[in-house]
Order: sequence, then structure tokens, then C-alpha cells
Amino acid sequence: MNLKKFFAELKRRRVYAVAVTYAVVGWLLIQVVTQVFPPFEISNWAERLVILAIIIGFPVALILGWLFDFTRHGIVRTADLSSEARIETAPSADSTEKSIAVLPFNDLSAAKDHAYFGEGIAEELLGALAKVDGLRVAARRSSFWFKDKEAELTEIATKLNVDHVLEGSVRRDGNRVRITAELIDACDGFTIWSETYEREMHGIFALQDEITRSIVDTLKLKLAISPSRPSRSTDAYDAYLEGLFYSDRSTEPELRKSLEFFQRALEQDPKFSRAWTGIAKAWLWLADAFVPPLEAYPKVRDAAVQALQLNDQEAEAHVYLAESKRILDWDLDGAEAEFNRAVEIEPNSTPSNYFIAAFYAARGDRDQALTYLQRTSKLDPASLWVNNFACELYRYFGLYDEAMAAGQRALQLDPRFAHYGEPSLAALYREMGRFDEAIALYEKAREFTGRPGFGLAITYARMNRREEALETLNAAVAGWGYRPGDAIAHVHVTLGAHDDAIRELEHACEQRSSSLHGVGVAPEFVPLRSDKRFRSILQRIGLEPEKVFAATAP
Repeated sequence: MNLKKFFAELKRRRVYAVAVTYAVVGWLLIQVVTQVFPPFEISNWAERLVILAIIIGFPVALILGWLFDFTRHGIVRTADLSSEARIETAPSADSTEKSIAVLPFNDLSAAKDHAYFGEGIAEELLGALAKVDGLRVAARRSSFWFKDKEAELTEIATKLNVDHVLEGSVRRDGNRVRITAELIDACDGFTIWSETYEREMHGIFALQDEITRSIVDTLKLKLAISPSRPSRSTDAYDAYLEGLFYSDRSTEPELRKSLEFFQRALEQDPKFSRAWTGIAKAWLWLADAFVPPLEAYPKVRDAAVQALQLNDQEAEAHVYLAESKRILDWDLDGAEAEFNRAVEIEPNSTPSNYFIAAFYAARGDRDQALTYLQRTSKLDPASLWVNNFACELYRYFGLYDEAMAAGQRALQLDPRFAHYGEPSLAALYREMGRFDEAIALYEKAREFTGRPGFGLAITYARMNRREEALETLNAAVAGWGYRPGDAIAHVHVTLGAHDDAIRELEHACEQRSSSLHGVGVAPEFVPLRSDKRFRSILQRIGLEPEKVFAATAP
């Protein structure tokens, strides 16, 4: 038995709290019994019986404390850690560091049509708090993963490795808004600050500042940077929040809908830099999956440039500009400068750390890639997007234990890997020779997407099931609107058809495939490393073949 995990489980199930509470109450009852029974001439056996019942009840209370929990939703059975909803705890943080998770604010509006506003307010507060020195803030995707899951605050805090949780609610009624915010100490579950505000919409920016300052004062921290005003126009801001809401979804209609709201925000306020950043973000996620790169990435670049001309402190805009330089121009030095600028502005941002980790991995800078990857995982432990990505990068570097841990977390977060491409855990299983498990995961993802993935074709190729590999490849190509040449090349090189693989890689260059820079470190392409044509392609897109190959050497 792992005693450390056992005691941690006792704490998670609040057995310690039950024991202390029972001991205090039991001792008080014994004092009452021994003091009150004698004057009323109640027999000694009754006094002994009560004391004995209190003593016997102690282990019973501990067992009930292990099995059940008093929650905001009534008495419920304590969730088991092996349940589907389980995710691993985030890496432990510095004990002197204060930390917080901001949950999406509940929509209490009569029509329940302002969920976007509740999420937007929470994200604005999250962004402002992330700029406070000495405060670690769990990333949006991890915090918002718990929405509608009715998880207890102690469970959320444990999984995100934070000491405090901010939750609240919003209610919109015309131009009036009512916001309730509550800061909770996750260690004991007590509220340490709460407030309810009623304002006109034109006062929303000052209200966000007021909430941020109250939290910072409560945690006895210093607010070094004042939260910036996103826009002077509340109509523009409202449209922006709705665009932000849809930009974090994953379907093409929702992403295109976000573009409409961002554009509406700019019509209200042409100098609203974050609306331009939102447009860049939407086009980035439309790219590859729904729109060919040569159509999408120029729009990413144009929007990012517009945002930075209005405000050079837009960290995400620097990230998206970096991606456009990498993909459209193969300007890796220019991309690196933009990525570093993003990290400098927002060192605790998931996009800043995620994209630069992928960049350094593709370039063969192993240590740099792993540093930023670990930072991303610490900031965003409950993100399917981050964990699936971490599994892939760890696999590239031969770190199978780390890859397995990240892949399993991704699987627990969403067994279907909905909208996030293919499950990296399946590729890891394939690499380890666990083909049946790999196929099972690919098929589970296929149930959601309605089409086979290229990874399934690669798996059949590795199993020497050539006909099935080609049939799956053809079905995968037919099922995608845009077909990246490097994805197709993965299958051909595994089948030993190197000329076909090189042809598809050349096609990927013409397409400006966003994933092309990863072929140098991907283990599937090891058989091509001695091919001069393959090395030439890597050099053409700005990579140094020997450096890239060395990064994945055993």
C-alpha cells in the first residue's frame, strides 16, 4: 500500500475533518452527560451507555465519512478516483506560491441565454489575476472543464493543484447586470470573501477591476499591473464576449459564428485590439481541419498584425503571428522572436507555452521543448488539448512513461477525443506494439467523427495488413475536406513506399501544411532520414536535419 496516496485519499474524502468534528462534538456530549445525569438521578448505566454509544459511533462516522460527502447537491457517495471523470493531480507547486482557479460564472438570467457572458466575465477575471505577481492561476480550459460536472470544490482544487477557487453567477436584465462572486479557501471549504454587485453595463469594466482588487487584497498580494480596458464600448465588449464563447468551441459552424461576433465588435469599436486577436484565433482553429492552410493562415496573419498595431501587448496575437510566419514563410527565426515576445508578455498563458513547446520540438531543441511542455501541463492539467499534445511530444522524444501518463489523462477527460484530432495515446500504443489497444482507440474516435483517421491506416501498415491500410487511407482522404500531404506520407513511409511518401511531402510543402515541421522528429519518418530528398525538404522548410534527428536519438 502506498501510504502517501492513502493519506491523501483520506484528506480528499474529508475523513480528517469528520474525525476532528466527531471528537469535538463527542467530547462535549460526554461533558454534558457526566454533568447533567447525576443531578437528575439518572442511573449510572444510562450514562455509561451514552458514553459507550459515542465511542462506538466514532469508527462508524469515519466509515460514513469515507463513503459519503455532504455537498451543495445533497448527500452523495464520494466519487472514486478510478471513475471516468478522474484526472491526475497537477504537478505540485511551490508551497509558498498562492494559487487560484476561476470557474465559469453560472447564468441565472431568466431566459438562460447569457452563458457566454458568465464565461466571459470569468475569463476576464482569470486574465487579470494571471498578471498578479506571486499568484498562479489555473488555465481556462482546465477550470472550465468542470462546468456542469457538479464536482465539489475540494475535488476541483485537488485536480488543478490550487489553494483557492473563485466561483460566481451573473444575471442580465436588459442593461442591468447582477454579479455575485465568492472566493473559497479550498483547504477547509470556507468562504473568505464574497460580494454581490448590481451595475449598469457601462460600469462593467470598473466592476471587473473592483473584483480583481478585492481578491488580491484578500490574498494579501500586490497588484502590480492594473487590468486593461478591453474597450470603451459595452456593445462591442458584449459582442466580443459572445465571439470568445464560440471561438472556444470546435465545430466549423461555431468557429465561423465567432467570426461574426468579433466583426460586430469591431464595427462598434474599430480600435478593439482583442477582437482582432479573436479573429486570428478563430481562423487558426478553422485552418487545416476545415479550411486549407493557404486560405486560412493569411487571414490569421492579417488579423494578428491588426491587433498588434493597436496593442503590442496582445500576447496571443504574437503567437498567431508566429504561427503564420512559420507556416506561410518558413521563417523560423521570425517565428521564434514572436513566440518569445508572447511568453515575455504572458509567461503563464497556455497558448504562449503550448505553441513554443511545439516549435522547439520540431526544431530539435529538446530541452527547450520539454521545459515549455511541462509549464503548459502545470498551467492546464485538465485540458484534453494539452494532454493529447503532451503525449505526442513525449512519444517523439522516447519518454514513454511520461507519454503514457499524459495520454491516459487525455483519455479520462474525453474517451472520444472529440474535435481534437486523433488520440495520441493510440499512436503510443502502436509504437509499443499494442496494436489491438491502438485500433480500439482509433475506432472510438471514429464513432464521433464518422470517418477513419490516418493513424488507423498507419497502424494497419505497421501490422503488415497492407490492403486494410490502403483502404483506410483512401477512406480517410475521402472523408476530409483538406488532406495534408504529410499525413498521407505517414502511411506510405510505413508501407515502405518511400517514393510515394516523398511525393506527398512535396505536396505538403505546396499546401503549407501546418504539421509539416513535425516530420523531422516523428518516429514514423525514421526510415526516410538517410534519403537526400527528405533532408532537402527539411532544409527547405527551415530545419537542420542533423540537429532534429539528434533530438530524438536514444
